[in-house]
Amino acid sequence: MTVPGNGERAAALTLTSALVGGINVIRVTGLLDATTRDQFADYLAAGTDECGADMALDLSGVTFMDSRALGLIVHHWQLSTNAGGKFALIGVEYAKIRVMWITGLAQRLPLYDTIEDALAAFG
Repeated sequence: MTVPGNGERAAALTLTSALVGGINVIRVTGLLDATTRDQFADYLAAGTDECGADMALDLSGVTFMDSRALGLIVHHWQLSTNAGGKFALIGVEYAKIRVMWITGLAQRLPLYDTIEDALAAFG
């Protein structure tokens, strides 16, 4: 599934997804901030509706993330785990996603270097 945008928003955020090992892997490229939050929220909700609670977000292409986007990720992490699903964040880089460390969530959220690492942890 790919959601094309228009104008400036299309350049700001690109979202694609594929099933890998039965997990919906969503690749995020670009900015995750107030200007792209609604697009990101809609995509995550559609992914959950379409593929179920298991989700991995590949954030290796994120250039910046603000606290609103992090709140949305935490919300989907909680939804996934409360539904008995598996959830992972892949390719998180401190320099681009500092807000995760500033808030202390980097120590709580399931972070993995690669999708293979996440799938191995899922068992």
